[in-house]
Amino acid sequence: MSANLQSPPVKTDIVKIDIDHIDRKIIQATQRGLPLCTHPYQDVAQQLDIEVKDLMQRMQIMQDKGIIRRIGIIPNHYKLGFKANGMTVWNVVDEKIDQLGQQIGQLDFVSHCYQRPRFLPEWPYNLFAMVHGHSREEVLQKTRLIEELLAEDNRGHNILFSTKILKKTGLRISQTTAPKTDNRSTACSE
Repeated sequence: MSANLQSPPVKTDIVKIDIDHIDRKIIQATQRGLPLCTHPYQDVAQQLDIEVKDLMQRMQIMQDKGIIRRIGIIPNHYKLGFKANGMTVWNVVDEKIDQLGQQIGQLDFVSHCYQRPRFLPEWPYNLFAMVHGHSREEVLQKTRLIEELLAEDNRGHNILFSTKILKKTGLRISQTTAPKTDNRSTACSE
């Protein structure tokens, strides 16, 4: 028996956003990550020969405009000892999904929680939550806690365990207009 799963519709609106050469340099200097040091913004500003306050202001404006989606830490769960990771998928009532997603997303062992469309009858799940643990048993135990939290709103679930590490990167702007840098290995000026 093979499932004929369809992909959700893809948004095709293309919006062109103009950025100046300084914003482009900021994106290029930070897109692989900030330097691992006490004052990463100071180091990036120094590298670009601009003031730290200008760097911060420009990054905030780009974030407000949606050019930069977010600035945050991306931990390597495997290096932190969390080698059993499972995407838990839940079939919950659509009318309660926002409330339930908020509750699950607040759990300290859930790194991200989001809604996805169902593909009935093969895929009834509409709420996804990534659960991290040191072992499969720990992930199963934490999943039982989510089961208890959802109670009667849980109409079924499954766990998709990670089998290998995939390189996770977002869109990268070409380095043709600036020297290639990889801030993860950049020495800090401390």
